[in-house]
Amino acid sequence: MSIAPPAPVHEATPITRRALAPDLARGLMLLLIALAHAHMYLSGHEAGFRGYALDGTALDRLVAGAQILLVDGRALPMFAALFGYGLVQLANRQLATGRSWPQVRTVLRRRSLWLLAFGFCHALLLFFGDILGAYGLVGLVLVGFIRREDRAVLRAAAVGLALHVVVLFGFGLLTISAPKGDTPAAMADPIEALVMRLIGWSGMTPTYFAASVVPAFLFGIWAARRRVLEDPLSNRDLLSRVAVVGTVLAVVGAVPLMLIDTQVWTPSDLVSVSAYALHSVTGIAGGLAYAAIIGLVVGRGRRGYPGPLVRALAACGQWSLTCYLLQSVIFVAVFAPYAGGLGTRVGDAAASGIAVVTWLATVALAALLASGGRRGPAEAALRRLTYRRN
Repeated sequence: MSIAPPAPVHEATPITRRALAPDLARGLMLLLIALAHAHMYLSGHEAGFRGYALDGTALDRLVAGAQILLVDGRALPMFAALFGYGLVQLANRQLATGRSWPQVRTVLRRRSLWLLAFGFCHALLLFFGDILGAYGLVGLVLVGFIRREDRAVLRAAAVGLALHVVVLFGFGLLTISAPKGDTPAAMADPIEALVMRLIGWSGMTPTYFAASVVPAFLFGIWAARRRVLEDPLSNRDLLSRVAVVGTVLAVVGAVPLMLIDTQVWTPSDLVSVSAYALHSVTGIAGGLAYAAIIGLVVGRGRRGYPGPLVRALAACGQWSLTCYLLQSVIFVAVFAPYAGGLGTRVGDAAASGIAVVTWLATVALAALLASGGRRGPAEAALRRLTYRRN
């Protein structure tokens, strides 16, 4: 397989030369992100560990159960793994132009710092559950692992998994003991909501970093070194094992919490918190499995030119930062009390339906505008800010 020469340092890789699997994974991942976030804008109900209403209708509980099994805690690790994978790709492209590692490291840290700033603005204006800040933080702190040997990367990932369990167990205890109140998304006063979003974001960003992002990010670095998504045919056996084992672990690990949050089972607090931690740690396996499944699908269809549906999903992945932010804009417009106000009038099932429609709209928009090679406005802004001093 011939490899096209790298793009110049200051130029983004042309869309026609991008690997399909990572972009397709990001595009599909945004559906999981939308489903995981939409119900967080609802209010007026007592909620379980994952934020779903405990007094919802049968349909609401069915949707909540399905999302706890397949979506919640699975999208974030998948995104983190793809972020680590993408940083390695970016570093390799720059190193191929003759830049030194210290120069490349400076660029990657500057990009991560700006991503952290994007997350701050996202939380300030739209959504307290922003995940960009955590990815910016992990890029700032752990960028050096791009050059560390495999053993060091995997050892750090194992430490991250252990820390993940400890942090999530503590967070589960806090969830049980803390008084339940409305999220910032449900506050009628926009100024009060703004303040509470920033307070929530300042606490959630390091929690995401310590509890969810680090292990998947490091596994993404390890996978990128082997080009598992760029060359899925050569890595089919590895992808198949990750897909099967990761899916089984994620689903089995999610069953206890699904039964608890849908009110089928009411165990002791200690068992409930343990189920919450188990759900979260097995979600890392699920996120990696989803990426592997997409790699396998791309590998099987590699001989033919991607069809319009695949191209549209890949375009959404190329515009992933823009589409992620657009989701929050739409959710605020639809759910916030000072906007559409649906947050107090619909249940989890309806919120998930709105999430699917929102995702489809962003896919259509990206497919329409990216067809001419246009970059997403958020992606273009991040790139300008990253390279403006070079």
